[in-house]
Amino acid sequence: MRTRSFKLKILTLITGVGLLMLTPLAAHASTCVGSCGTDTANGDVTLPPGFSSYNYVTTANGPTGGGTLPSLFGSPGVTSTNGSTFTTDAFTATAGELINFNFNYVTSDGSSTYPDYAWAGLMSTDGGANYLIFSAQTQPTGNTVPGETLPALAPGTALVPSTSAIEPGSGASGGPVWTELGTYSGSCYDVGCGLTGWIESQFTGEAAGSYTLEFGVSNATDMNYDSGLAFAGVEVGGQPVGSVPEASSLALLGAGLAALLLAFRRRRRMS
Repeated sequence: MRTRSFKLKILTLITGVGLLMLTPLAAHASTCVGSCGTDTANGDVTLPPGFSSYNYVTTANGPTGGGTLPSLFGSPGVTSTNGSTFTTDAFTATAGELINFNFNYVTSDGSSTYPDYAWAGLMSTDGGANYLIFSAQTQPTGNTVPGETLPALAPGTALVPSTSAIEPGSGASGGPVWTELGTYSGSCYDVGCGLTGWIESQFTGEAAGSYTLEFGVSNATDMNYDSGLAFAGVEVGGQPVGSVPEASSLALLGAGLAALLLAFRRRRRMS
């Protein structure tokens, strides 16, 4: 009877852990509108220092309006067409806590006539303030960050290093070679094509609260010659922000099962 009772407890606890895995964490799962994913070293886009992969958003095959800068930040100053947006899991931050990530802006659409752009917004989930903490935009010369026509970034933003000029890719006329640009990988429309390489973006201007980070990229004026944003190492106060919360819940389930199995074996030895 004791053994049967103990087995019943195991099943009850397993069920409870399973419900914990499926119910509360699912509400905080990351989301994608358009074309998002994870990649490793690919063409001209290398791995970020210290990481074995990175996330990305791209305008290639992105839906109309998919990567448009949220209107609450103001007008992007250009006609946005199509793109993609990735939203992280929810997390909490204390006032002024360091929020940082590495980025690599990649564009095949040079010239100021078609200034594709990318952005990152710190979005409140509890009714607090929202912050535009990063933007990049195609420019023939000079720095790509912040985007020339986009709204001003929130106070407390910084780049390491502080410059972000586009470097030519290895494709025709400096076009960046990157599979995530689709048919425009290795192509270049005009001066300004290429990629920034990996740069760290830092922000310390937030109020305490609960947030998500949104990463977006948008074509401007037309839907040709795609652009993308690779990003990695999203951290809040030195702690990574997960993009797949189900993985941590599975780990919790595995640990719970291991502990229950060990307890069951000990109980059998004692009986």
